[in-house]
Amino acid sequence: MTWCAAARSLHMPAIDVGALRNRATLAVGIGVVSMAGFSLWRSSSSFSLRSKPFACLGISTSASVKEAVMTDKAPAALGPYSQAIKANNLVFVSGVLGLIPETGKFISESVEDQTEQVLKNMGEILKASGANYSSVVKTTIMLADLNDFKKVNEIYAKYFPSPAPARSTYQVAALPLNARIEIECIAAL
Repeated sequence: MTWCAAARSLHMPAIDVGALRNRATLAVGIGVVSMAGFSLWRSSSSFSLRSKPFACLGISTSASVKEAVMTDKAPAALGPYSQAIKANNLVFVSGVLGLIPETGKFISESVEDQTEQVLKNMGEILKASGANYSSVVKTTIMLADLNDFKKVNEIYAKYFPSPAPARSTYQVAALPLNARIEIECIAAL
C-alpha cells in the first residue's frame, strides 16, 4: 500500500503534525486514485477497480484564522459587520456604498458618481487587506435600477484589469440609505 502516493506525485510539502496538535482535526482514509481517472468495470455481478488503492492522512485546521479588515479611508460599517474579513488567503469585502468616508454622506445622487465612490472605497478596503483590484476574483453588484447597468459597466471597466473578475449583477428592491448601487467582492491574497 502506498502512503499518500498522490501527494508525492503532486509534490505536496510534508506537514508538521506536532505544530497542529491543538488546532487540527486529523482524518485518515483509504481511496483509489489514478491521474487519468479511475475506472470501474463490471464483470457479471461484481465490480473491479483498475487502480491500486492508497491510504492518505489529511489534516484540516478546525480553528480557521479569521481577521477583520478595517480602514478609516472607507466608510465605516453601517451595522454589526466588518468592512472585510481575511480568511484562508481570501478577502471577503462587505457591500460598499458610495459614501464619502469623512462625512458618511453620498457623494451625489448620480449613479455614476456613486459607482466611482464605491470603487474608490472598495480599493481602500482592498489595500488595507493587502489586496488590490487585480486580485479580485468575484464581484456582486446590486442596483436600485437595472437601467443603470450600462453606465455602471463603463466606470467598472476602468478599475478591473483583464481578465475581469467573475460577476453577478442584480436589481434589488432597496439598498441601505437609498443608495443607487452597492458592490461586494472576493479577492485572493
